[in-house]
Amino acid sequence: MTELPTFGAGIWHFATYKDRYATDGYGPEVGLLEQIDRAGAVGDLSVVDLNYPFVGFDGTLDDVRAALERNGLRAIAITPEIYTRDFVKGSLTHPDPAVRKQALDLLHEATGVAKELGCDYVKLWPGQDGWDYPFQVDYHDAWQLALDGLTELVSAHPEIKFVIEYKPREPRIKIIFPSVARTLLGIEKIGLPNLGILLDFGHSLYGQETPADAAQLAIDYGRLFAIDVNDNLRGWDDDMVVGSVHLIETFEFFHTLRKNNWQGVWQLDQFPFREDSVQAARQAITFLKGVHRALDVLDVEALAAAQARHDALAAQRIVQRALLPNLLDD
Repeated sequence: MTELPTFGAGIWHFATYKDRYATDGYGPEVGLLEQIDRAGAVGDLSVVDLNYPFVGFDGTLDDVRAALERNGLRAIAITPEIYTRDFVKGSLTHPDPAVRKQALDLLHEATGVAKELGCDYVKLWPGQDGWDYPFQVDYHDAWQLALDGLTELVSAHPEIKFVIEYKPREPRIKIIFPSVARTLLGIEKIGLPNLGILLDFGHSLYGQETPADAAQLAIDYGRLFAIDVNDNLRGWDDDMVVGSVHLIETFEFFHTLRKNNWQGVWQLDQFPFREDSVQAARQAITFLKGVHRALDVLDVEALAAAQARHDALAAQRIVQRALLPNLLDD
């Protein structure tokens, strides 16, 4: 078997969740250090993505660093919270210049924390940047504000990478970076080498993309810096355990990464509302290890030949033989 990839998770995987019905949460509050301890209890995680600011945490960065070290973890990324109440009309695209400055100040501060923790990248999820109604915004102006804000941020920190996590909607009905294509368009327009894409598998599904195709496009432009994996029913961003619904498309996604020799972290972005968070992570990683083994035995030459003929049935049978050998009778 080839060497296993590095596995990671967003630290929110181990938090407590609320929604508009269970407003008191689906369990007791879990503090940041306990979240890190739970991540460490999984056993196969090497890195975590941390939200910033550390809401409800009154300790120091040294306390966070110590918690990571005692659990054998490293912070791979910082995700600044530019999608909270202060930014309900947007962060980089907010109509008020003072709020845009507030957002950029937070982003610069978060980048400083990422550098102190030795992170690989800062993740930008501009969930409040967009619109809800026709005629609500001037589309040209909103797009230009997004590009100008990103240029100011990313150019100021050439020594660290930044990634845009695109998503079609939620919380805004239309998010300004909704797809791999539009996100690439913005990145190429900005033209900075340290700005790329984090491709969230579930967001790609939800946006009616083929995730493997989206990954290939981002790779072809040299912009696939990171991935998050999960699953959903394609009607919403459910953040279910990876592989629980779209088995074949998940396998195709990872086949595309291997075919292109993409070497990044296989990172979980799951929201186990009602499930044990440690067990959900363990089960996901067990599945991902199975995907890795199946990639090792996949007949890539036969698959390439079938694809060259556009032979869907032959390609499916080759994939089933690698991924689901007990399904076949020969």
